[in-house]
Amino acid sequence: MARHYYPEALQKVMKALGKWPGIGDKTAARLALYLLRASATEVLDLAAALKELKEKITLCRRCFAFADQELCPICSDPARQTGQICVVADPGDLMALERVGFFQGCYHVLGGLISPLDNVGPDDLHVAGLLARLEPEAIVEVILALNPSLEGEATTVFLSKLLQARGVQVTRIAYGLPMGGDLKYADQQTIREALRHRVTAAES
Repeated sequence: MARHYYPEALQKVMKALGKWPGIGDKTAARLALYLLRASATEVLDLAAALKELKEKITLCRRCFAFADQELCPICSDPARQTGQICVVADPGDLMALERVGFFQGCYHVLGGLISPLDNVGPDDLHVAGLLARLEPEAIVEVILALNPSLEGEATTVFLSKLLQARGVQVTRIAYGLPMGGDLKYADQQTIREALRHRVTAAES
């Protein structure tokens, strides 16, 4: 979509929105025009929220999920079950699991998956942080909830061997997803059943 028909200030907003994932030129133009028509209060509230997002959101020191304090809401919740950690690749996967409301334990966010082609190895992930939690939190089971991709499988195999050597039960969620699927985009029933019917990592 040609932007030169629009005033420069509007073009800048459209260009900025167009950089967001899943936002094409038409959607960027529609959103920019909506913001232009919206009240000044609504636009300023959005700007303030975005500013606060960048200033206050960090990573939980324990599980590496998004947080606005030292610990995320899940890690700081005394009602969460102890003894279990569900390992995910990124905060988006954590949010997908939480939406289901089935798992009541805690999480650990790796910050990615092992991918030699992208020069991402175990040392680039939050593996050391996971191992450091095992004894202090009396972890008896680690659930690997990683995407069924080549990178996910490589990470699952690596973590399984590492954790089993420390005497921890390692399970992985079952999948109703095709190879290469993405956990964060699965429907809630699929995720619920994947958690319910998890298997030991050695069986996978």
